Amino acid sequence: MDPGAIASLLQHPIGSALLVLDRDGRVLAANPAAQALALPEAAGTYAMLLQDLRQQLAAGALHAVACSLPGPGRRLDGWLRAVRDPDGGVLAYTLSIPDPEGASRWQVALDSAGHGLWDWDIGANRIFRSDSWLAMLGYTAEDVAGGGLEAALSLVHPDDLERVRESVRAHLEGRTDVYVCEHRLRQCDGSWRWVRDSGRVVAWSADGRPLRMVGTHTAIDAQKQLEERLRRQQALLEEVQRIAGMVPWSWDPRTDTGWWPRELYRLAGQAPRPKDSARAWLRQLPRPAAAALRRAWRRMRADGRSVGFDLELRDVQGRPLHLQAWARPQLDAAGHIVGVVGQVQDVTAQRHADALLRWRTELLERVSALGHIGGCEIEPDSRQVQWTEECCRIHGLPPGLLALDDALALYTPESREAFEAALARLAGGGPREQLELCFYRRDGQRVWVQVLVELDGGRDGMPPRFVALFRDISRERETSERIELLSHYDLLTGLPNRYLLREQAEQAIAAERGGAEPGLALLLVDLDGFKSINDSFGHAAGDAMLKAAAGRMHHTLKAEDLFGRLGGDEFLVALRGPARAAEAETAARRLIAVLSEPLAFGNDNLKVGASVGIALLGRDGQAFDELLRAAHAALRVARERGRNGWQVHNDEIQRRTRRRMEIEYALRGALEREEFTLVYQPQVGVRDGQPPGIEALLRWHWPGGPCHPSEFIPIAEECGEIVRLGDWVISEACRQAVAWHAAGLNFGRIAVNVSGVQLRDRGFGDRVVALCQRAGWPPGRLELELTESSLILDSEGLRQCFQVLERHGVQLAVDDFGTGFSNLHYLNRFPVQRLKIDRSFISDMLRDASAGEVTQAIIHLGHALGMRVVAEGVETAEEQAQLRAWGCDEVQGYLHTRPLPPRELAQWLRAANEAGAPLGGAAWQGLKSRASSH
Repeated sequence: MDPGAIASLLQHPIGSALLVLDRDGRVLAANPAAQALALPEAAGTYAMLLQDLRQQLAAGALHAVACSLPGPGRRLDGWLRAVRDPDGGVLAYTLSIPDPEGASRWQVALDSAGHGLWDWDIGANRIFRSDSWLAMLGYTAEDVAGGGLEAALSLVHPDDLERVRESVRAHLEGRTDVYVCEHRLRQCDGSWRWVRDSGRVVAWSADGRPLRMVGTHTAIDAQKQLEERLRRQQALLEEVQRIAGMVPWSWDPRTDTGWWPRELYRLAGQAPRPKDSARAWLRQLPRPAAAALRRAWRRMRADGRSVGFDLELRDVQGRPLHLQAWARPQLDAAGHIVGVVGQVQDVTAQRHADALLRWRTELLERVSALGHIGGCEIEPDSRQVQWTEECCRIHGLPPGLLALDDALALYTPESREAFEAALARLAGGGPREQLELCFYRRDGQRVWVQVLVELDGGRDGMPPRFVALFRDISRERETSERIELLSHYDLLTGLPNRYLLREQAEQAIAAERGGAEPGLALLLVDLDGFKSINDSFGHAAGDAMLKAAAGRMHHTLKAEDLFGRLGGDEFLVALRGPARAAEAETAARRLIAVLSEPLAFGNDNLKVGASVGIALLGRDGQAFDELLRAAHAALRVARERGRNGWQVHNDEIQRRTRRRMEIEYALRGALEREEFTLVYQPQVGVRDGQPPGIEALLRWHWPGGPCHPSEFIPIAEECGEIVRLGDWVISEACRQAVAWHAAGLNFGRIAVNVSGVQLRDRGFGDRVVALCQRAGWPPGRLELELTESSLILDSEGLRQCFQVLERHGVQLAVDDFGTGFSNLHYLNRFPVQRLKIDRSFISDMLRDASAGEVTQAIIHLGHALGMRVVAEGVETAEEQAQLRAWGCDEVQGYLHTRPLPPRELAQWLRAANEAGAPLGGAAWQGLKSRASSH
């Protein structure tokens, strides 16, 4: 294009901003207005956008295309035109902005109407907003300058954010013609404002990509407040109708169409149907109900008045359903029915209540006739009594007039005084009273009566009088006394139960304290193996064993000694007299000997052992509860030492008991105080160089001092804290695994130890999967390490738990394998992927042939069952070499590294990943030296 022509064009005094571009989009010249708007720089920045538009002009017959570019503080809307030669070829392009200084008429109109305008340059991801948009929310242009879509979405209420994103995405993908969304925006002062946001794409690239989207914001706070009020009113109306059991309906008889709510179908026991007519309802209703509906319509059509009628239906279970309906006609000027509105109320409960009340009234009348409850009326002044025949029969007296004093002469002195005192309290304004009194008939038979007495203040002009009802409760009282007697003795063995035993022991302790040489020993006896007898031979065998134990204790103990059954298989013995530790141990030895003798039961010989805990009065406590706690603590130690033995409570046991209580108390709340951490130890493949698995190990930083997991975990299991603690370990291990994975560290799985208490907790499997998903860690890369004892106790709940874990790919490993039960049937019942050989076999396998043979057998067993085998406690290269020769898959132990905190293990993993070779020989030596240096 001629440079002179370009210069002449640009010198012409025009108001538009004008830019001249060559065929490749390079700026040739710009007039002063274009330069003031930095239009040449904008054209260079958005060259790709202009290239698409130039291609449209060059390829087609278009003379000009619309073009928008960002300018200082707002968008610049103009036209891109092609300058062609006589043959139609493109010589150059011009970009003109017709009105660079003024606002467009449509923007002024929108501002005047209270709409805020926004303009989104999609390619540059910049949003321009009008002054009215800024004023609507209290912002200035500087507050929101330079922000793109994410900056705009940061102003959206969190509850509305996903809805806004989806609406924008749907429009940009062409699934909606326009973008419309109602949501809340944060104002400058931090409060929220409801807006209706609408817009559409107005410019596309040559390949159909959206380039520009324009829209408006309109404040709709008042509308939303009105909608909320309407919702509350509607909800209130529906709740009132629900409480009353009422459902509205309407019907247009001219078109036979109506409005039938879903609740109406529910009341009628029918599925909702669209566009039902009255004829359709008549076809669905039972014949009597349909006939009642027709009669009501005829009455309403005849006199034009509201009608009420009853409907009897059947609900979905086939039970009677009673509905009460009302209908009111809507009439035109000529008195013709043009509509019907009505309500239906479920009165089934009311009808049932009415029927129940009638039944109870009839029942009360029958009880009054057949219950033989005697009654009398007593004049307060004369003490004359009107007796019913039943009342005379209860007292064994002939019918007729009888003075109150003559009747009270039959009562015991205590009962007579109680009745007279009650009359005095009633005369003083007291409430009615119920008494249990005793008297003797003239034939000497003892009778107990329940008496309800009150003062009737006088009705229908009658003077005040006492009214008393008598009911014979002799049989009930005798039964109660017998129950009271039986409640103090064990029904199976005939021994005193824990309540009577406590009372007797406390009396004995009080008597010994006052003696010249006080002494008393408390022996807590527990039968070892009793549960196995119950499980193997049945409860009849267990009952026989308990009876035999009671008889043998009778023959072993002295007459002055107290003993009884605490419950289950526990017995308590109180040795009276000057009992010392030696005498108590002798008694314990005799009890263990006689209780361990076999018991013939049918064709079987039943045998149990016994463990005894001993506490001494004075040395271990002065009260029954103190001695019982000490005996329990001593019994626990006796069981731990192999059972079938005894243990006297001492200072060491007391110290251990106190420490156990301190640990249990400290465990409650330790999780909230963030006293727990995890350390991690890798499980390394010995042959294939696979990235290691990592076992998470729990550590407790107790302010009270060091506490090993082997000490606090069993206590956590007993007090129930293990469930919450175990969930935290899984969650924290998964979170750390996600962090390592995000850091690019390569490893296989994360392993977590799980207690049998956790496995038996309801919903454990679902919680494990949920914890993995919450942390973002695949359940298939989580391994739960279980003990053999937790798998032995098979149950339906345990099977369901494992089904959930298996369905989500969670791996299972048996920890410390070989130290538990010999029954390996559970390995086939449950989806176990790994066996972990206990460290005790590994430490002895090179110097003990038996330990080596067991180790080889476990490896072969695991491989035969399709499992991988992991050796724990590997500390030397010789041990690893031998395990590799035997075919062990993975090793874990100090040979590679001690358990490490997360940061140090990350360094270990990074070094292992860089080594890139099977971790043996020089490779693991290098890693070990690096780990130990940390």
